[in-house]
Parts: sequence; structure tokens; C-alpha cells
Amino acid sequence: MDTAPLYMDTGSAMGVQIPTAGAGNTMRDAKTTQTVSAPTKEVHVEDFLSRYATSVRPGERVSFGTYFNAFPASYWRRWTTVDSVRLSVATSGAGAVIVYKSNARGALQRVDSVRVEGDAVSNFDLSLTPFGDGGWYWFDLVAGSAPLILQGAEWQAEGDFKKPGTITLEITTLNKTDFCINNLRLLAENPQALEHVKELILVDQGTQKVADAEGFAEVADALAGKLRIINQDNLGGSGGFARGMYEADKNGSDYALLMDDDVVVEPESIIRLLTFADLCKTPTIVGGHMFDLYNRTVLHTFGEVVNPYSFQPDLPSGEMTLGHDFVGSNLRHTGWMHRRVDVDYNGWWMCMIPTKVIREIGLSLPVFIKWDDAEYGLRAKAAGYPTVSMPGAAVWHVSWIDKDDLVGWQAYFHARNRFIAALIHSPYEFGGKVVRQSYAFDVKHLVSMQYATAQGRIMALRDLLRGPEQLHGLLPGKLPEIRSMMSGYSDSQFSSDPDSYPAPKMDKPPKRGHGVTPPSYVGLLPWAAKTVIRQLSLPVSDSSKERPQTNVAHQDNRWWRMSQYDSAVVSNAEGTGASWYKRDPKQLRTMMAESAKLHAALLKDWHKLSTQYKNALSEITSIAAWEKTFEAHSEKSEN
Repeated sequence: MDTAPLYMDTGSAMGVQIPTAGAGNTMRDAKTTQTVSAPTKEVHVEDFLSRYATSVRPGERVSFGTYFNAFPASYWRRWTTVDSVRLSVATSGAGAVIVYKSNARGALQRVDSVRVEGDAVSNFDLSLTPFGDGGWYWFDLVAGSAPLILQGAEWQAEGDFKKPGTITLEITTLNKTDFCINNLRLLAENPQALEHVKELILVDQGTQKVADAEGFAEVADALAGKLRIINQDNLGGSGGFARGMYEADKNGSDYALLMDDDVVVEPESIIRLLTFADLCKTPTIVGGHMFDLYNRTVLHTFGEVVNPYSFQPDLPSGEMTLGHDFVGSNLRHTGWMHRRVDVDYNGWWMCMIPTKVIREIGLSLPVFIKWDDAEYGLRAKAAGYPTVSMPGAAVWHVSWIDKDDLVGWQAYFHARNRFIAALIHSPYEFGGKVVRQSYAFDVKHLVSMQYATAQGRIMALRDLLRGPEQLHGLLPGKLPEIRSMMSGYSDSQFSSDPDSYPAPKMDKPPKRGHGVTPPSYVGLLPWAAKTVIRQLSLPVSDSSKERPQTNVAHQDNRWWRMSQYDSAVVSNAEGTGASWYKRDPKQLRTMMAESAKLHAALLKDWHKLSTQYKNALSEITSIAAWEKTFEAHSEKSEN
């Protein structure tokens, strides 16, 4: 029931219309901007008859203009050989089937309708010609004086199509046995999704083996011999996903479908990705979207690009919303979602890559985690292979809003791998603003008393400057090295007991009773300079060494706030614990100087490093190079 709005919509038939010359579906006043959605009627669980059938109550109307049931026509028109589709709707009872479409602005239009009675199959032949920049097709059902039953519906295309391709579905896991067993069970219960899956590979890099988990034998039997487990050392996400690519090419599959372990999959997505990829004009990477696992109707990302100047992940359009909730605004009322979104890459929470592409451009960069998916999409794009983030195919995954992977051990990989990708792909001299922005990040971490994170980023720059030849060798040992380093910093030592730290006490009350407020844009530079000078020179009081000045919730952990304290207990993103941040002027001076020195060296050697990483790319991502790494770090026994 949590996900019902993604499948059925009981709101008004047309909802809020977007004016011909209007700007969108928003209502504005002096203080707020609010997306409008039509009122909906309650959805009843007893109306759901099966995965494909439902009942519409007498006199009521249900729309299938929803995320999982509407047809994203513009994507099929742009990327595939399909130029028309047939909507086939099987019903029982009396009522009407009404077909709608939208354009790229989200304006809705009625296309056709038919009255039905008894057992009926209604077919609608629909052209894809008008969907150049965006738009969807969908249908509504209206019941008469008795229930109208939807027996099933399909979007079909005619033509002399080739035999469906074969998939190797690979899941990389590290001690997520419950998630893995659940997804294996979901797949086993939906055999139609596995019809063209040649092999389901679980690359287990953890110490808690999935094969030893309760319920494994049962799901393994249900998968009828398609499941194979590969045990290898922890080579990170890139090592696990590269193994999936390697095995897909080795066993002759047409596609490698990469999937995270901590997800809940919609099995129908596998069929949709395969059908779309088979019909693409050229070999195309096709990925699914990501919904929030803990807030099931929230679509976390609809598509991503890499901003070439800042070299950071970005949204393709300023109209898009990160974290869109379909309860607040359904598909028919969300104008920006009707425009086709073209992307640079798709996250590897669910992404299908043709093995033809793998053979031509290689496997993942050996970078453990972070930026492997984005770099691969950019590499494929440079070779002429596009990526499509396909609406209607998705998984539920823990969103990074509920994580803080820019702080802690992952900061090393964020910093180093972003630079590697920029050295290879940035179109700007010296990588645009990536170097100066990186130094600004270091300063923010340091004035926030996040010394472990800053040290990890310094380690990243040192390794980056050593060149690309070492990357494979760093895969198994870098994470333990980082964790060992971080154990020496109080800001990375967490306690789950709130009473384990002394009660906070301020040396003096806040000015005029107000807490810390952010600086104005105009006064930012002088304020920041004054703050850095204070942190570098002013000694820490004895009382702040003995007890924290305040407790800071994770969402309030901002650099401009933290820089005003000498000591604070800060909660982590997961809410499972807190750590004690302590200002250390000596450490600050040393680390800030080293960061400046390393960034200067990076700027000085940018062109030389860029040439080195570009020249090494084909070798370090090659099947042969990864094969050596797998041989060195795989366990001999495979299930």
C-alpha cells in the first residue's frame, strides 16, 4: 500500500491543466511555491486482484497515468526503432477506457475512448511521432453501475524483431545478507523477469556469507540453477561490478545488469530494460531510477549529468526536483517529468550495459567506490554509446540524503576518484574549478573540526599524484589503511550512548541570545578570513577540552556553524551515534598547509597527470588487467 500511488492514481481525470503559454503547474504567493495535486480517493487493498489485475468500484475512475504504468513515449521515439505502439487493455464489466497523452510541457490531451461491456479487449494504435522532446501515453478506466475489472494491459509494438538478448544479472554485496535473500526471493517469485537471464551472479565480498544465511537454500532451489556465488576479497563496488561485467562477457551474455545489494527491486523493471535495450538504434546503456527505500513514493533521482566545469553530479534541468514525492504531486500534475531527460550516466544501483560496449571500452575504473558509474557513462558517451535513465524501471534504495558519505572514510574515494574522472574527461584546462573547489572543501572540513575527513582527502591527493599504475594494487588494502588512520581522530570515533560524553557547557552565552547564524553573501569572504585566523591562532580553553560546548544534530552540521565552536558533540547521518569534535590549532595549521601544497602540486602537474591517466585508461580498465586482480583476490570455491 505504501507504493500504490506509483501504480494507480485515483485523482481527477485531467487535474490541473498547464496553460498554453504558462510556466508550469505551480501556485505562487509572496512566501511560498507549492506544487498542486488533485485530490485522490482512498485506494483499497481488496481491489488489487493480482500483479496485473485490479477492480474499479462502481461509478469511480482510476488512472494508470502513473510512474510504473504510463508509457514514456518520448524515450522510445528518441532512442529505439519503434515508431508506434499498441495499447491493449483487457477488461470485464461495463464502463469506459480512455486514452490520454501529454507533451513535453506536461499539457494533457484526450486521445481516444471506447465503451466496454462484458469480457473485452480494447486496442489503440498510437503514433510516437509527436513526442520529439517529451510526453507520455496512459489510460483511465471508468466503471459503470457495477465494478469494472482490469484483467491486464500491455504496451505492444509490431515488427520483425530479433530474439531477445540474454542477461547476466550481477549483485555486489558486502554483509547485506537480509537484502540479498529478499531480492533473490523476489526474483524467484517472478520467473517471467528471469526468462532471459542466463545467469544470476552474486559477488560476495563480505565476511557474513549469503550462502550461510537462513533461507538461502530455499531461494537457491527456487532459482533453478541460475544462481552462482563468487567469493572474492573486498574490492569495493568497482571490483564487484567489474566482476559482473567480466563474467557477462565471459559467459556470452548480451548484457550485464548491475545491481546494488541494499535495494528492493521491482521485477518488471528487468523486462523493461531488456526490451528497451534490444530495440535501441545503437548499443545503449539503460538504467533504472532510484526510489527512497524508507519513503517509498519518493523518487530520489530522475536522471543525472556531470557538470563539466565543477565536475560534480548535477541535475539535467533546473526544473527537476531532487526527491520528488508522488503523493504530493502525481505524474499527471508534475510538468517537468514530461520533458525527456537526457543523461550522462546512470547509477549502478540498477544499470544494464551491453557486453559489446564492455568489450570496446573496458570494465570499471579500479577505484573501489565512488565515480565508477559516472566515469563509465562519460567514457561510453565519448565512444558513441549513450546512456538512458528509463522511467518505469526502478529499485528502492537507501538514499544518500540518509547518509553522509562526504564525511568519514568515503571522503578519500570521493576526492581522489573525482579528480581521476576530471583528469580523464574534463574539457577545461586545469579541470575548470575542480582544484580550487577541492581546496575550499578541505578548508571547510578543517574549520568544522573534521580532521579525520580532511586527512583522508590529503591521502587521496598524495595517491592521485603518484599516478594510475597503482590503482589495482590499492583496491584491497586502502580501506583498512584509511580506517586505521581515522581511529586516531576523535571526530571519527562514535558512541551510541548519549550519556557517554560530558554535558555541554558554553564558556559564555550566545550574543544577544541568538545561536550561530550564516554569514551574508556580501560579507562571506571577510567573515571566513576572520574565522580561519581565529581558529589558527586562538588557543582552546580548558573548559572546552574537558566538555563539549554544545550538541549538534546532523542536519545542523554546517561548516559556518561548526567553525564557531571549539568543541561539540555531533550526531551522525544514520542517527545511530555521535562523535566529539575538538578544535586543534596545531593540527589545523599542519593540515591546511599540506592541503595547499598538494593542491598547488596538482595544478602545476595537471597536464602531465591528465596525459598519464588518459594513456593508462585502456590498460587499467581492460579485461586482462581486471582478470589478474580477480585471480589474486578470489576464493577458490564458487557455488
